Amino acid sequence: MFLPAVLIVLWFAGAGAGGPLFGKVDEVSSNDQTAYLPSSADATAVRDVQDDFLGSDSIPAIVVFSSADGSALSDEQLSAIDTAASDAAALPGIGDESSPAIPSEDGQAVQLFVPIDADAEVTEVVEQLGETLRDDAPAGVDVHVTGPAGFTADLAAGFAGIDGILLLVALLAVLVILVIVYRSLLLPLVVLSTSLFALCVALFVVWHLADAGVLLLSGQTQGILFILVIGAATDYSLLLVARFREELRVAQDRGAAILAAIKGSFEPILASGGTVIVGLLCLLLSDLKSNSTLGPVAAIGIVFAMLAALTLLPALLFAFGRAAYWPRRPKFEPDVVAAENGMPTRGLWRRLAEVIRRHPRPIWIVTTIVLALGAVGVAQLQASGIPQSDLVVGQSEARDGQAVLGEHFPGGSGSPAYILVDEDRLQQTADTALAQDGIDSVAVTAEDSPSGTAPVTADGIQAFGPPGTPAAEPTVRDGKVLLQATLSDAADSDAAAETITGLRAELDGTALVGGVTATAVDTNQASIHDRNLIIPLVLGVILVILMLLLRSVLAPVLLILTTVLSFGTALGVSALVFNHVLDFPGADPAVPLYGFVFLVALGIDYNIFLMTRVREESRRHGTREGILRGLTITGGVITSAGLVLAATFAALSVIPILFLVQIAFIVAFGVLLDTFIVRSLLVPALSTDIGRAIWWPSKLSRTENGE
Repeated sequence: MFLPAVLIVLWFAGAGAGGPLFGKVDEVSSNDQTAYLPSSADATAVRDVQDDFLGSDSIPAIVVFSSADGSALSDEQLSAIDTAASDAAALPGIGDESSPAIPSEDGQAVQLFVPIDADAEVTEVVEQLGETLRDDAPAGVDVHVTGPAGFTADLAAGFAGIDGILLLVALLAVLVILVIVYRSLLLPLVVLSTSLFALCVALFVVWHLADAGVLLLSGQTQGILFILVIGAATDYSLLLVARFREELRVAQDRGAAILAAIKGSFEPILASGGTVIVGLLCLLLSDLKSNSTLGPVAAIGIVFAMLAALTLLPALLFAFGRAAYWPRRPKFEPDVVAAENGMPTRGLWRRLAEVIRRHPRPIWIVTTIVLALGAVGVAQLQASGIPQSDLVVGQSEARDGQAVLGEHFPGGSGSPAYILVDEDRLQQTADTALAQDGIDSVAVTAEDSPSGTAPVTADGIQAFGPPGTPAAEPTVRDGKVLLQATLSDAADSDAAAETITGLRAELDGTALVGGVTATAVDTNQASIHDRNLIIPLVLGVILVILMLLLRSVLAPVLLILTTVLSFGTALGVSALVFNHVLDFPGADPAVPLYGFVFLVALGIDYNIFLMTRVREESRRHGTREGILRGLTITGGVITSAGLVLAATFAALSVIPILFLVQIAFIVAFGVLLDTFIVRSLLVPALSTDIGRAIWWPSKLSRTENGE
């Protein structure tokens, strides 16, 4: 009794230390896309020196004042806009470099560039800026806040529910499923406590590592960490809970029962968790830091999920004993268990196992064909990147403002492409940029210019002011100058990306191109590289783990193939839903990678749970009988685990970020496929059809018990 009590106290202490950090993750995290680029990317190199030229690390907001009825703005309205802009410049968090209001050529709109202090709470400053300008704006004028600061505020608002609504929805979904499945009040709370304590301790470790600069955290990584720990810890807990119930039927002493349950669950839990951890750590080889940092963060979460399931949960079950299952307490009935020969003689899973034993070949052939048909939809997956304006699902003021901006000004206003070039190549580079169809104008950063820039044309640097004003001198740092190219199209559009790609090709390495659009281009390229590298690597690593676990070559190969087929089906069906039902604008290149890592690493868990029990039973009863017994015994618990994991990942969809909504659907749907089709039908039927050869080349494939 002493050891369980010590374990419970230690976990309570850990949860007490980690619990207060919920709601404080934003203190050690960043959603700045450039922070996650590889150091070798052009956009990263430009970002690193950009502040030396601009003299500030502020985030620009673009305010668009537009005529509500489409008529030209009157002098009175323009005067009132200037007054409102002056008042807004005095707000806390606003920099000193605000530009004068710039009217559009059609006279129907005015744009204002407002720098937001990067150290301020951008969301709050943007919100206050918008409210102030709307209150002060003249009648008949609409106001929108857009630009990098506007989109940053939208993203921050989207991630705001991670600590609250996401966690609440996930826990509530798990609780409802557990109550329905176990028809118990106490057991679901015991399991949920295990998951929540694992998350608290994992968060404590991750938070302090991020605070020390060892790990990078983003809202996206935080959300995935929460869901992964809750889902995985619950799955591992359910396996041990089911085994403990089995042991209580043949053991009077709860201590002996819990030790036997740990012994029977340790290997599959360790193998399942280890598979997920190794798969996640493969992400460390990613170029994109948002991928490489997710690996260790999520792996830490899985470590504590396993530890909680193998230490805290057994301690709690030992403390409660049979009462944990109240009101359906398992009885001590060794005679009944002996009569059943260790396996239920009736029930859904017994009937399904009998059908599979009688008709294995038709079942696995039909299920394979159905899954393959679903996988055909992969060809329709549009995973080449999405505009920044589409990252937030639902209403977005920044997106609306960008649309208004594009109607009256060059689409890339306020989000220029930055070109870092040697001073003696300034004019040549400007001419190359101006020759691009997608570039509206070029300016050079100049400290002595009132606007901070001076226009550059084919005739050289122009004066920015009335006739006779001398041309400004460009700012030079280490022999370099910084050009700012205004794009004709919205900075996050496909057309702008093509312009940047074409400009880089024309410059042929003589200059570095950065900025919002270049960052998106470099991010997409890094994501595609990571996807092509990590996917085969994860497959190879998991295959080796399965071979070591099952002491076989053929079984692991077949398990990997069935899981990959299931992933293809999940991705294919998801593509059809995204394109034709939800009408999404596309997907980030990292979506297939994340979906693969989670589905293959987590999906293989259910096959591990099944096949480790099948192997255990096959050693005593032969392979085909072992498959029948393994499916019958584990069917209920694995199905419950699948439902829990699908529900927890589905909870990600409450965060209105397109990437997380897509991952939520892919993983939830894929887990259900693995649970109800692959693990329940395809794998048992295929294994039954092959027989004891499934264990080749181990001794089990050659012995009589193998049959």
